[in-house]
Amino acid sequence: MTATTPLAVQLYGLDKAMTADRRGTLRRLAEMGYPGVEPYDVLGDPHGLRAELDEFGLKACSAHAWVTGERQTEIFRALTVVGTDTAILPYVAPERFADRESIAAVAAEINAAARAAADHGLRIGYHNHDFELSTLHGGRPALEILADLLDTDVLLEVDTYWAATGGQDVPGLLRRLGDRVRHLHVKDGPVNKEDPQVAVGSGRMPVPEILAAAPAVEWHIVELDQCATDLFDAMAQSLAYLTSDGVR
Repeated sequence: MTATTPLAVQLYGLDKAMTADRRGTLRRLAEMGYPGVEPYDVLGDPHGLRAELDEFGLKACSAHAWVTGERQTEIFRALTVVGTDTAILPYVAPERFADRESIAAVAAEINAAARAAADHGLRIGYHNHDFELSTLHGGRPALEILADLLDTDVLLEVDTYWAATGGQDVPGLLRRLGDRVRHLHVKDGPVNKEDPQVAVGSGRMPVPEILAAAPAVEWHIVELDQCATDLFDAMAQSLAYLTSDGVR
């Protein structure tokens, strides 16, 4: 992590705004000063999305996509159109982390997707929620066991807020995972699953310590799933905080 680590916005938290006015939403984020975004639907209109990203000078840092599903080849082609080389698997059901055998099966699926992606010049990553951190096996979080079983070219996109709600000391977790972590979802709030989140820097997350614990990270991606204030105001405040002296 350096002061020049670029910032992006995960667009899923802005899904209502994106549905109502995608172009206007992207324009507002670019005008705030964000250099990147992380789309969540590359199959819907990849050529139109790419045109709008280019219009506003935005880079797709990665995209959330169901790369282990039946439309894998379509997704790989769409990712290339949108202009990113990284697909992040956004979710695997909690019951699949119940034991080591199940985790090994998840890893095998992701590894197979990563091999297929490599043929298209792409790479694959995995995004956590809280349950991969609260589910322990031999005292270790399920996410760490998954990381041990993933091929070395599979990256991790650690959602720092869900890791905290899953009971983890996030800086410690990031140090243990090391340079496998290439993307961070940066959030803030009261650190529970029930209450809405807030602009980064105005909640309980130790953001500077978290960012410092992941020096190999390529993108810091702001995401607010449910926000206590106006979402665009919170995005602007998050950007101001993350670009202020001493934070990154």
